Amino acid sequence: MATFGITHRFTGGTKDQYEASIARVHPQDGSLPAGQTYHAAGATDDGWVVIAIWDTRESWERFRDETLLPGFAALGDAGLPAPPEETAFEIHNEQTG
Repeated sequence: MATFGITHRFTGGTKDQYEASIARVHPQDGSLPAGQTYHAAGATDDGWVVIAIWDTRESWERFRDETLLPGFAALGDAGLPAPPEETAFEIHNEQTG
């Protein structure tokens, strides 16, 4: 069961920047990164939001440090604006329909 969640709000972020970022940091076969069990993203009134659920905090931190941050740095302005507003949380209850 998933145990750790993260939300990122990218003020001023766009769909094109999101698509470029995902192409850079997610596996090319369309699957999720190792340890990520859920991913959702979409436009907000002021930018873009990404919600991800991870099997452990350690999986998130490894992806962040080894893949996400270097990928964002390599994209520059073509990627989502960094740093995002981040909210991290331990999963207390998870339900699916």
